[in-house]
Amino acid sequence: KLNIDVDTIQHGVEGLAYLLTESSKLMISEIDFQDSIHVLGFSDELNTSLLQLYLDNRKEIRSILGELAPRLPSYHSLEWRLDVQLASRSLRQQIKPAVTMKLHLNQNEDQTAQVLQTDPATLLHLIQQLEQALGEMKTNHCRRIVRNMK
Repeated sequence: KLNIDVDTIQHGVEGLAYLLTESSKLMISEIDFQDSIHVLGFSDELNTSLLQLYLDNRKEIRSILGELAPRLPSYHSLEWRLDVQLASRSLRQQIKPAVTMKLHLNQNEDQTAQVLQTDPATLLHLIQQLEQALGEMKTNHCRRIVRNMK
């Protein structure tokens, strides 16, 4: 009826859905939303309609996105043990350490456990990588990104 290509309509609907979901996800203010759509070059009437559509539906969009989000397991507790093999039949003097960890997780009110085993060198490397990631979170760039995500 509109004499418009189907792909054009599909891309328009997908673009509108993306604009509303991302704006709702970030809970951007009215001013930020207006600045975002002003760049698109639409008329003032259309910009006002899009703003009203966003304001009317952002809470509902956020609740739907919350329901669609995957439920990831959360940390509950950790048990660990250090095992050291001092000798075997073929090697009388050897030191072979191993760290065994039992990670208890909560997921949808169910508790699960994962058993992990590693050598101390790999565990130290993992600790260094995690500390480096935590240090990275303290940079100004990451703080700005986290602030905009809320």
